[in-house]
Amino acid sequence: MAHSHASCFRITCYKTGSYAIMHFLVAITVAYVLTQDWRAALAIGMIEPLVQTVAFYFHDRAWSKHTGTTETTKSNAVELR
Repeated sequence: MAHSHASCFRITCYKTGSYAIMHFLVAITVAYVLTQDWRAALAIGMIEPLVQTVAFYFHDRAWSKHTGTTETTKSNAVELR
């Protein structure tokens, strides 16, 4: 079954949002287990995913330079309308 571009984009947004929520919950839970302090767990759990997102941006850029894939190809491009 083929999906429209808008449907694929919407699904990608939902998946990204659910992953972000899961990441925050895991980070907060792990921080709480390690510190036994909810305030510290919330601080770590909110900051770590944000820092990791920025780090991923630079990682992705470095990876693109390494593999020579700086341009988006037609096969992996998402068309927004």
